[in-house]
Amino acid sequence: MKIVKVKKYAGTFAENKDVARDLRVKRIMPALKKDEEITLDFDQVTSATQSFVHALISEPMRQYRDRTLDLILFKNCSPTVKEIINTVTEYMQES
Repeated sequence: MKIVKVKKYAGTFAENKDVARDLRVKRIMPALKKDEEITLDFDQVTSATQSFVHALISEPMRQYRDRTLDLILFKNCSPTVKEIINTVTEYMQES
């Protein structure tokens, strides 16, 4: 299992869509392609924008559908980050 410490790349407020895109392209998609679990550890990330989370997981959800949520684990999420992840995942599952 791969672990990505989001704070290392995005800081305590995850808002940069380019950072999210890089994490998606370089870390998330290769793991999913190999059918490997990946943990996105949001320890010390107090908040994130919806656009950051969307850039992070929307493409994997489009490509891998429900399998994405079986393979991506979200860890140490603040209540705010949890809410944003839930919003994005619900939106992507409806589309």
